[in-house]
Order: sequence, then C-alpha cells, then structure tokens
Amino acid sequence: MSAITGYSEARTGGTQPRPEDQFRDFQEETNPKVAAFYRLNHQHQTLEFVLRQKDTYTVPEKRTRRLRMWAMMEHLNTFVDDSDPDTSFTQMEHAMQTAERIRKDGHPRWMIATGFIHDAGKVLSVDYNEPQWAVVGDTFPVGCAWSDAIVFHEFFTDNPDGENPQYQTPNGIYEAGIGLDNIHLSFGHDEYLFHVVRDDARLPIEALYMIRYHSFYPWHRDSAYAHLTNEQDRRMLPEVQAFNPYDLYSKGDERPDVTALTPYYRELVEEFFPEPLAW
Repeated sequence: MSAITGYSEARTGGTQPRPEDQFRDFQEETNPKVAAFYRLNHQHQTLEFVLRQKDTYTVPEKRTRRLRMWAMMEHLNTFVDDSDPDTSFTQMEHAMQTAERIRKDGHPRWMIATGFIHDAGKVLSVDYNEPQWAVVGDTFPVGCAWSDAIVFHEFFTDNPDGENPQYQTPNGIYEAGIGLDNIHLSFGHDEYLFHVVRDDARLPIEALYMIRYHSFYPWHRDSAYAHLTNEQDRRMLPEVQAFNPYDLYSKGDERPDVTALTPYYRELVEEFFPEPLAW
C-alpha cells in the first residue's frame, strides 16, 4: 500500500517562511549547544550501549506501562529537543505543525496520524531519565564503519568502537544486503516508538518506516549504507523521503492554534491508536 506521491512533490506543499538552506545548520560556532549534544551522542552510542538499550526498552515483556497515545502526547509537552537547531516549539506544537502540512497536501489519514505522533518516543527523556544524547538526534548504524555523511563525524574519535577493527569495515558485523531491520542503529526515540506501535496500532508498513527511519539522514538523504539494505528497504525509501520534509521544513511555520486543532487530532489519534499502548 502506498499513497505517497514522492519526495519532490511532497516538498512543495504549504508555505516556506524560511529558505530550506537555513534548516539543519550544524556549524559548531553558530549552534554550540547542538554541537555539544552530538559530541556526547557520538562518544557514547556504541554497539554495546545500543544492545543494552534495546534490551531495556524494546522487549515487550519489559514495557509494562499502559497509556493511550493522546495522553502521552499531552504529557510530552514540556520536552525541548537539544539536538534540534530549528525549533523551540513545544512537542504538541511541532506535532501539529508536521501533521498540518501533511493534511494540507491531501495525504491519507494514516500519514497525518504518523506525522502527529512521530516524536512520541521522546518520553524516554521525560519519564525514564535518559540523557538526550540517548534519545534524540540523527541516527546511524553501529557495529560498522561510520559514514562521512553523519553530522559531526569528527566527534567519533572519542567512541570506543573505533578501537575494534571489525566495526570499522563497511559491513562490520553485518552481511551485505541484510536489511535495515537487522541493523542496529544508534538508539533513540525512533526505534523505541517503532516497537511501541508496531503491533498495537492500525498503521501500514509505510508509516512504520517513517517512524523508525525519519532520523536516519545518512541513508535517506545521502544514500549511505545502501549496501546493507534489502529490496523492501529500497521500496520504502521514497516513502521515508516523502515524509521527512514535513517534519523538517514545517518547523519554520507559524505556531499552530493548539486549542482549535485539538478536537481533530484527538479523534484522529483514537482512530489509529484505539487501545492503550505498552510504553
């Protein structure tokens, strides 16, 4: 099932108050807080760390908290993402920004819902005291060589995985064509939310790819790690590319009227997430 028209068409909807080249400014001198975040992220996101986090947060039996998606979205409203150079809006405002852009361009309701909830995994920082470097930011594979396409690539000099020769080969611990589902990405809110919604939401596979890989910029923007992908990943790549501009470029829009939009989005969330989820 695919209802997305493609990357170039998806980019054109809505207003553009800021030029696109003003987004994702990762120059250390202009965004020292963002640079400090990525220094920690690249130092500590090792294969060992990722495996430990996945065992803690993605195993169904260990996710014992039950909460409806709408309640979680309201709960997250105090979080501000230190890795993001483009916005200081609340999580609810950014959720509505993203979803409203998708809605305005006439995409299906499941994609609007996906845009609205795509950052809900940031609860890891709010409720489970995980540092932001373990929750947000661009994602990248661990257990294989770090691509030059990863932002602040130079900060990997402090990552202990650099001492393991196998981890510094193109394939690393993986086989070519193994597929992204079998690759360990740096852990954060995307991977966590994917596991929360995978079995208990009424979302198509396109939505699950958007949730899981929208922060994997080296892959969907720069074509890095293509040698590790499989046929399904290649089919889903245009869907992730179509979604990403709504997340990124909507951050330049005006603040949405949260009060006026709440009834619509509450009903939408209940449609695709009718039962409490295991967090």
